[in-house]
Amino acid sequence: MITVILATVSALGLGACVTSMAYTSKVERSYPAEGEMLEVGGKSVHVIRQGTSGPAVLMIHGASANAREFDWTLAPRLSPGMRLLMADRPGHGYSQRFDEAETLAAQARQMAGVLDQLAPGEKAVIVGHSFGGAVALRVALDRPDLVSGLVLLAPVTHDWGDGATAWYNTLAAPPVIGPMFSQLLPLAGPAQVKGGIDSVFRPAPAPDGYYENSALGLLFRPSNFRANARDVQALQAELGAQSARYPELKVPIIVFSGSQDTVLSPKLHVGELKKQVALELVILPDEGHMPHHGEGEAVSDAIRRLALGAETR
Repeated sequence: MITVILATVSALGLGACVTSMAYTSKVERSYPAEGEMLEVGGKSVHVIRQGTSGPAVLMIHGASANAREFDWTLAPRLSPGMRLLMADRPGHGYSQRFDEAETLAAQARQMAGVLDQLAPGEKAVIVGHSFGGAVALRVALDRPDLVSGLVLLAPVTHDWGDGATAWYNTLAAPPVIGPMFSQLLPLAGPAQVKGGIDSVFRPAPAPDGYYENSALGLLFRPSNFRANARDVQALQAELGAQSARYPELKVPIIVFSGSQDTVLSPKLHVGELKKQVALELVILPDEGHMPHHGEGEAVSDAIRRLALGAETR
């Protein structure tokens, strides 16, 4: 009986691995790397560029996403007259993962390295959505020489207290069970995410083709999903330490917050940040967690204002 059970488990495991390999191959053919690979700290970072002249703007995506989050939303509004750098965070999209990449300091170093290479000697506006907002804040704290201003979109900024994270991240993050669980994600993950997109945008409508245009299918490659899970699992403790440093920030900051955001509490995150630093807060009564889609023109205007204002300061 034990032999039969072990054989069955082995067969299921092998089947899951084959499925995940096939899925990874297919999704990478559908959504290949669009940008260039830079070496930062001995690791590769994938960067999509738009625009050839003007001030530099670095865009940092949130959890479960990649650099394509911006290349069909904000970038077309800004690329005339600006140099846009959209980078995959470590382990996401096509950027390389490495030990301790879940720390905000490590992710900020990789993003800063992009600016060191592609905008040397300049200061850039950094745009961060959700988790990317925490990384953008860390770049401004650790490398203020690179930053002229921040535009934060529904940012996560503080320890949220109860420590709860989604069950699938809890299973995917550990070193033993995580790799096994992650092999199963291609079986059900894409359908689950497609069904849940509306809730992230609510009450605003999700744009047509969001899953495809943002290449969300890349998330369900096992290595990508584990990287995302480890980021999210570490984030609360990381923010507990980082948030104490926010009074060090001296750059202009504009924050866009959907008042009906159900992914992150605006009061807990943006509200607490506002107590620590001077910032311009734009409250959007009819938006959820994705303000750069429904309010893309307002967000683009804010980025443009900080970027062009920095040129004249």
